[in-house]
Amino acid sequence: MNLQGQRDLLLLTEVERDGGVTQRSLAAKLGVALGLANLYLKRLVRNGYIAITTIPSRRIRYVLTPEGSAEKSRLTSLRLEYALSHYRELRARLREALSQMARNGMNRVVIYGTSELAEMTYLSLREMQMTLVGFVDDGRQESFLSYPVRSLDVLREWQFDAVLLANFDQQTGVRTKLEHHQVPDSKIIALTLLV
Repeated sequence: MNLQGQRDLLLLTEVERDGGVTQRSLAAKLGVALGLANLYLKRLVRNGYIAITTIPSRRIRYVLTPEGSAEKSRLTSLRLEYALSHYRELRARLREALSQMARNGMNRVVIYGTSELAEMTYLSLREMQMTLVGFVDDGRQESFLSYPVRSLDVLREWQFDAVLLANFDQQTGVRTKLEHHQVPDSKIIALTLLV
């Protein structure tokens, strides 16, 4: 889905949710200037997706037209199709990276993080008959996928072949923390670099 389609979907969704929404709040949600939000709205009005009515006190109210509802449904379907395609592609790349690890004898793994990537990693590990030793994180969450999430201190006690970094941010800081807990750099694998 292209950027214009994403913006249109957001605008149509917001107008459907609240016809009294202001252009200023729409601009903030889009992350664009007020004048640009105005142009986007005018285009949607010109295409017949949104109608403008005035209510007392010179206030404007936006109404999603039947054509607008149909366009919103079409754009939602495109977005879902794109998201599923992206998910399938990430899963395939993740399985390939994990297969390479298994071929190199790295079968017992710890997952660092509790993100969507950690969830995909867990599912892929199960499909590949690799062993999940456990989840570790900085203590923000007590459990994840019905597993307890442990602090990094437990790494000194666990037997594992690799720690998979399944978080999207602060990879350098996490690597430093792991090295502080005597995890050799050769056992730290950043999944975001692999997928």
